[in-house]
Amino acid sequence: MTATPENETLFQPLRLGAIELPHRIVMAPLTRARSTDRVPNALMEEYYRQRSSAALIISEATAISEQGYGWQGTPGIYTDAQVRGWRNVTDAVHDQGGRIFLQLWHMGRVSHPDFQGGGLPVAPSPIAADGEAHTPTGKKPYVVPHELRVSEIANIVHDYADATRRARSAGFDGVEIHGANGYLIDQFLRDSANQRSDGYGGSIENRSRFLREVVEAVTATWSADRVGVRLSPTMMGNGMADSNAVALYSYVGAMLSRFNLAYLHVAEAIRPGRLYNGDAPRVTPSIRKAYSGVLLANGGYDKSSAADAIRRGEADAIVFGQKFIANPDLPERMRVDAALNEADPASFYVPGSKGYTDYPALSST
Repeated sequence: MTATPENETLFQPLRLGAIELPHRIVMAPLTRARSTDRVPNALMEEYYRQRSSAALIISEATAISEQGYGWQGTPGIYTDAQVRGWRNVTDAVHDQGGRIFLQLWHMGRVSHPDFQGGGLPVAPSPIAADGEAHTPTGKKPYVVPHELRVSEIANIVHDYADATRRARSAGFDGVEIHGANGYLIDQFLRDSANQRSDGYGGSIENRSRFLREVVEAVTATWSADRVGVRLSPTMMGNGMADSNAVALYSYVGAMLSRFNLAYLHVAEAIRPGRLYNGDAPRVTPSIRKAYSGVLLANGGYDKSSAADAIRRGEADAIVFGQKFIANPDLPERMRVDAALNEADPASFYVPGSKGYTDYPALSST
């Protein structure tokens, strides 16, 4: 290993719940829309195999149920066929010595009737999101969702537990609960999307209740040291915002500390204009004070800023997205300070191998 201060920081091992990471360069959950029938396929298997040198791979967002589905080309984890498909992926990663968590996803109001048999998507309140859904026939405006009844909320909590059981059967090393980016859990957390007046709305504690119940169900299904949570405190796309993000996410951080999770994953830009946060002040430092466990930070880092964040104690490991899209061997490239391939945004969500499995590794250049 090249003896630089950055390498001495980034290539230190890290205990992450039940597993040991060999270094601190983590692969982000990245929607790539390569599953034509909601089942992981051989192309996806190759994509993840190529990136097995990540300290940890967090899989693309994966629907926990038919109701939770809402993006054409993404996979699920609610059928036996999907479990078998994911088992091929996890076997490929493990054969290369890698580690992989499955990200559990319910899209809530940012699904569309085209995915719901003509019915409405669900949400904490009947408020339409801004923007458009990725449907089988192209992008279409989001609709006003069905407001969940308390009994329906309980059913979704059960779906998270069932998806966790399936993820375990599929050979994953753990699961990440997707509580970010304007999806269902995030919709409950933020007062722009949650205007309920019952025990799931109003106060910060009430708005955090759904997340707490999901974490309780998932950690009861699999041990807490196999579970992570993702948050995006200043993501403002799809009409998402909160009147006091620091107070909300400080409360959530303290609440999650009680579970002794494998990690908390915070997606927030380190510079204005990234990850949709505009000029909003960063909340990650407040979460760091409130949360006592391992924290993963995500949001526009390079090698230098990643190592600096770890040395300052702002995070324990850094999560990279587009750099892993274009560089399947990103840890090795960082270790030897090699040039990085540039990602091609035009190929992020299109079918086929182009811009997916054809980025060269150092050994092939």
